[in-house]
Amino acid sequence: MVYIESWDDFVDKSVRLFQAEPEKTRYSMKYRHCDGKLVLKVTDDKKCLKFKTDQAQDAKKMEKLNNIFFTLMSRGPDADISEVGGKEHIETQPAKKGRGRKQ
Repeated sequence: MVYIESWDDFVDKSVRLFQAEPEKTRYSMKYRHCDGKLVLKVTDDKKCLKFKTDQAQDAKKMEKLNNIFFTLMSRGPDADISEVGGKEHIETQPAKKGRGRKQ
């Protein structure tokens, strides 16, 4: 199996693979702590796409890809994924102001 070098190519091809065969496509990730490597794999048993990284900053990219797949799985393969992002797009609730704990 050949690893895809570019993250953008991997995401684009993975989304197209899922949209073509949503019932048969699987997405898995494997992290080896001893090597410090993360491997992402998307397959439909005919095509297999893999991406390997050892960079900690790619964890945010992986989170965004997870959100894209969650959106596609819940809204359908034809859903618009342009607004999907990581945690930074979720509105945070204002902190509650109170007296604190009573002693």
